[in-house]
Amino acid sequence: VQLQASGGGLVQAGDSLRLSCTASGRTFKRRYAVGWFRQAPGKEREFVGCLSWSGDRTDYADSVKGRFAISMNNAGNTVYLQMNSLKSDDTAVYYCAASNYDFGLYEADYSYWGQGTLVTVSS
Repeated sequence: VQLQASGGGLVQAGDSLRLSCTASGRTFKRRYAVGWFRQAPGKEREFVGCLSWSGDRTDYADSVKGRFAISMNNAGNTVYLQMNSLKSDDTAVYYCAASNYDFGLYEADYSYWGQGTLVTVSS
């Protein structure tokens, strides 16, 4: 499956932004778990959140819990990362990824990656 991440941009602290991850050629639902990761300048890529293969379970990194939410459209081919109350620490390139596992918290769980979309939060 090929993934396309989009929706990044420049926002101010406290703003909201929604990222999209679209699958080409296939749908996610009941085929792949979908994860979001991010890499800030000078840092390692880190887990942000995950939506399970069945679409009914999510998990998030502690740093974004309560502020970010992952969901899927009805067609099952787009997964969203809704980001609220953004902070300067959220500035990073955000990647979506797909896994053949039911659920994945680690980069190694994912076989398919999108190209990344840059989110910049100004304080």
